[in-house]
Amino acid sequence: MFPPSFRYFAARSLDEALDLLTRDGEDARLLAGGHSLIPAMKLRLAAPRTLIDLGRLNDLRGLRVDGDTMAIGALTVHADVASSDLVRRRLPGLAEAASVIGDAQVRNRGTIGGSVTHADPGADFPVILTALNASFVLVSHAEKRMVSASDFFIDFFTTALATDEILTEIRVPLPPPGAGTAYAKMSHPASGYVVVSAGALLIHQPSGRCESASIAIGGLGSGPLRARGTEAALQGRALTAEVIAAAAAKAAEGSNPEGDVYASADYKRHMAAVYARRAIEEAARRSARTGG
Repeated sequence: MFPPSFRYFAARSLDEALDLLTRDGEDARLLAGGHSLIPAMKLRLAAPRTLIDLGRLNDLRGLRVDGDTMAIGALTVHADVASSDLVRRRLPGLAEAASVIGDAQVRNRGTIGGSVTHADPGADFPVILTALNASFVLVSHAEKRMVSASDFFIDFFTTALATDEILTEIRVPLPPPGAGTAYAKMSHPASGYVVVSAGALLIHQPSGRCESASIAIGGLGSGPLRARGTEAALQGRALTAEVIAAAAAKAAEGSNPEGDVYASADYKRHMAAVYARRAIEEAARRSARTGG
């Protein structure tokens, strides 16, 4: 199926993109990698009258360390996140999430900004970025604001991004020494989308106990779920196999997932505990290796 007709503009600067977005408002959509928007347009699930291509805005690409934060340009493709030595060394959980998105073609074309603003509940980046306490830099002609991941993902395919704003950058706090991150995913065998996934950030004390934990679960609702019960069960405890298993068993608390032909709601809740345990175990191993 062909999409409805639309006007196409290739923005030459961020200001020009904002001008076009402000002029056409809700009738305009931003094009990054196109792996979500173009199929939706072909199926006529989306019918923007104006398409604003951000592909020429090279200032929105790349990764860098800015003080105690990793800054990732919104147009950085998944493959660059997955293969970055900097990410693999400092935020291995983020590299893991990027490496299991789609296939090689998707990873070399799709962008991190496009993924998070699309807010598909079956996506990988929202989960790990929530666990890592990331923030999103949103720019309009009126202001520049930073929104935390916990406030950014609102509902199915819905974020805090306003119609006159562009996501320019994702900022991820760099974990201190004694920290470990990990991502574990149960993917649908046909689509590769998340059935259930878990992202983990653990900070390890020199004593061997868990100083703090941040755990996010995907696949249990309209967006990433912070597993508060799991986090509390890990806090201040020695990270033994028994403690991790008991904490992971709380991963689906407070969730109400919808079952489907592939996985029932009960199965998703059960697998949330399994994948939370796997992510926590790997994050704990990495945390211990950094010396605490």
